[in-house]
Amino acid sequence: VQLVESGGGLVQAGGSLRLSCAASGISFDDYVIGWFRQPPGEKYGGIICTDSDGNKYSSDAVKGRFTISSDYAKNMVYLQMDSLELEDTAAYYCAANFMTCGIRIHDYDYWGQGTQVTVSS
Repeated sequence: VQLVESGGGLVQAGGSLRLSCAASGISFDDYVIGWFRQPPGEKYGGIICTDSDGNKYSSDAVKGRFTISSDYAKNMVYLQMDSLELEDTAAYYCAANFMTCGIRIHDYDYWGQGTQVTVSS
């Protein structure tokens, strides 16, 4: 199983980025997909997730600014990030679990290697 994130980069505050997560070895429509992030010097934190029934969860930190979507035909999940803030600077990871849409790290079985997002002023 391999998850690969892409789309990170440098963006000005107020701007947008779209991250992608591609999977091989699993079908995303069988799994819950979540996005996590690790700001510099801080712990991982879960921010958003979705499952194939359309259930979604967003943390307060990103609610209204970040959107998760999926294209199961392509086995891809996306994280659209709008109105980016300096505090959104982090390494972003997608992860998959077979159970529940939530942001508990230990619920997730498969992880990507991450993509860096840097928001500048």
